[in-house]
Amino acid sequence: MSGTVRALIIGRFQPFHLGHLHVVREVAPWAEEVIFGVAAATDSFQAENPFTAGERSEMIAVAMREAGIERYRVVAIPDIHNHAIWAQYVVSMCPPFDVVVAHNPVTLELFRNEGHEVRAVAHYRRRSYSGTHVRAVMAKGGRWQELVPPAVAAYIRSIDGDGRVRRMAERAPVRRGAS
Repeated sequence: MSGTVRALIIGRFQPFHLGHLHVVREVAPWAEEVIFGVAAATDSFQAENPFTAGERSEMIAVAMREAGIERYRVVAIPDIHNHAIWAQYVVSMCPPFDVVVAHNPVTLELFRNEGHEVRAVAHYRRRSYSGTHVRAVMAKGGRWQELVPPAVAAYIRSIDGDGRVRRMAERAPVRRGAS
């Protein structure tokens, strides 16, 4: 790729954790700008989606500031629950981008089918760095702060996000496998 490259990273970021930061650091050397597509933007206050789109956007902002990454944007993407048109929908919600970066095979396939360049990224220390695991540790009152960037941990504490996760988990336990 030559010239300005914009990379779209799509995720729920529930919460933004060190695995997400690892992906951003992999992308930063070749992408001039990163666009974060915050998926499931209308889902919040649920065991699997405890944080609002605004809170997730702020987690990304504080993590990027702490990491010294200045060229990024955050776009909230509500779910439409229709794979046939989802990639087109995401394109309509985002500024132009050159490549989609994801680990989810469905996401990669949907964008590939629409003619977009895609780059698969491997999970980084998946057992420790997944949204599901972070929320499960929060729900149990464990040491979740070690699994997210320090600025994200401070932000989550400031909104009692860990308390919210515990309360949500009491109503509907966190499932294994989602992130």
